[in-house]
Amino acid sequence: MFSSYTKWRLLLCLALRFHAACACVSARSKSLVMGEQTGLPSRPSSPSLQDRVLKSGWLKKQRSIMKNWQQRWFVLRGDQLFYYKDEEETKPQGFIPLQGNQVSELTPQPEEPGKHLFEIAPGGAGDREKMPVNHEAFLLMANSQNEMEDWVKAIRRVIWAPFGGGIFGQRLEDTVQYERKYGLRLAPLLVEQCVDFIRERGLTEEGLFRMPGQANLVKDLQDSFDCGEKPLFDSNTDVHTVASLLKLYLRELPEPVIPFAKYEDFLFGRVVSLMDLLGGAGCLTKG
Repeated sequence: MFSSYTKWRLLLCLALRFHAACACVSARSKSLVMGEQTGLPSRPSSPSLQDRVLKSGWLKKQRSIMKNWQQRWFVLRGDQLFYYKDEEETKPQGFIPLQGNQVSELTPQPEEPGKHLFEIAPGGAGDREKMPVNHEAFLLMANSQNEMEDWVKAIRRVIWAPFGGGIFGQRLEDTVQYERKYGLRLAPLLVEQCVDFIRERGLTEEGLFRMPGQANLVKDLQDSFDCGEKPLFDSNTDVHTVASLLKLYLRELPEPVIPFAKYEDFLFGRVVSLMDLLGGAGCLTKG
């Protein structure tokens, strides 16, 4: 007899293994944000078309001298944030190098409510590798709180990706590829850590994966993992918080654990051979 949790864990491992196998078959080139860093790049006249667009949208940028705001179209490519006069422009007016910098949300001043501000400034990930930094800070403003949070997460993901962070919203194959340096595994370290903790402390917990955890602690843990840290769970950690963290990670994957293009194969055919490899074919048929 196997519990429903054991079945769920086996299914998750199967899906993660299947996703990684699909990535290997496709043989896609490694994302540039996961590549080796060799210092600040020279200023390009235009972004490389080989770099996929990670995010784009309108933001307001504060000018360094006049301190007034200019609305510009921003495009996040590779490890640089380019800005244009409008969406139709092909040559950027400038760019903000991200490696060697850090991004942070700013609390609006009481006299200026409703401003959703964030700053890209020297420090953070680059300090670890003693990389040269751009000493200029950039103040940006989004149109809403949600939009600002999305930009901060996307930029933070780029900054910390070479150091093992930025995993929330990162492609599963990129995370697994980076973490191979820690040994061969079927799932990201975060997933293994959450699953092991839940198996040890949460199997008898009522409402597991249904009751929410502590929202502020979930966010703190997310930020820690996104900054390349590996926070540990202890006896004081709430199991619902860990379950919520795992759900958040899976929910923010760019593509489901079972890729769209391979869903039917997984469901109707190849899942059988994968279960045989893991020795779990019988687990899913027993009560």
